[in-house]
Amino acid sequence: MAVPGSECSLGESPSWDADAGVLRWVDLTGGRLLEAPVAVAGVGEPREVLRVQGIVAAVTHGDDGGLLLAGERHLIHVDSSGATVGRVEMVSDRTGRRLNDGACDPAGRFVVGTVGPTWDRADESLWRLEPDGTVAEIAAGITASNGIGWSPDGTQMYHADTFSHVVTARAYGTDHVGEPSVVVDCGGDLPDGLAVDSDGALWVAFWGAGQVRRYTPDGTLLQVVRTGAPLTTSCAFAGPELDILVITTAVGLETDDREPTIGPAGRLLWCRPGVHGLPATPWQRVPLPSGS
Repeated sequence: MAVPGSECSLGESPSWDADAGVLRWVDLTGGRLLEAPVAVAGVGEPREVLRVQGIVAAVTHGDDGGLLLAGERHLIHVDSSGATVGRVEMVSDRTGRRLNDGACDPAGRFVVGTVGPTWDRADESLWRLEPDGTVAEIAAGITASNGIGWSPDGTQMYHADTFSHVVTARAYGTDHVGEPSVVVDCGGDLPDGLAVDSDGALWVAFWGAGQVRRYTPDGTLLQVVRTGAPLTTSCAFAGPELDILVITTAVGLETDDREPTIGPAGRLLWCRPGVHGLPATPWQRVPLPSGS
């Protein structure tokens, strides 16, 4: 089901905030943050929360009631009024790369990946914002970093490496990130955002295929949701029972590509797939510099 009024050029990063009862997502190329209430009956009317200069690639809610946004090069902490509290540079403006999808690990540390100008080269990385406010590279050798999620017990990190056409798993702990092993070989398809349900299965959105596919942790295909929007970008579980699968989609990569009349493309979609998701871990706030 498409949500009226949810049109984006490039919808991404759906994130459920159970305390606020709202789903948030971004219009990446439009620099917009949107939210909508989600109740037992479904997804309500969306509204624009804030707009930034440039792109906004990801959003998560913090334990202080604020939000953490991934901009082009910085992570940005905003308070409940939308005012910027602090920011930290994650990538240099000289590299030609930018931040992309991100999520909080089971300890509440934000993990975010990068994409670069040459997506056919494995030059990108995953970075983590540490409790002391520093940033640490936790994985490298990635073509274009996209969806990130964790197993129900928190011991495995799943990651979509889009132009390698794989979803990988890495052993994950407080002080350790293991080497990747392929859990889903996507053939020639492009895995984008992902979510993990309470059974430990992976839900992977496929850019260009108009699908979200459910896999076991060993890569067996279980279920396919066809969206009707070729550029399907990401997914998350939302609602009081975590039984609503919300799906973001795109029209194109340019800010003026939004065409609300073309059907589901660019809109937020939702369905009830018959399973439940995992609660989202809020970002455990750490002080960020106010002027970096």
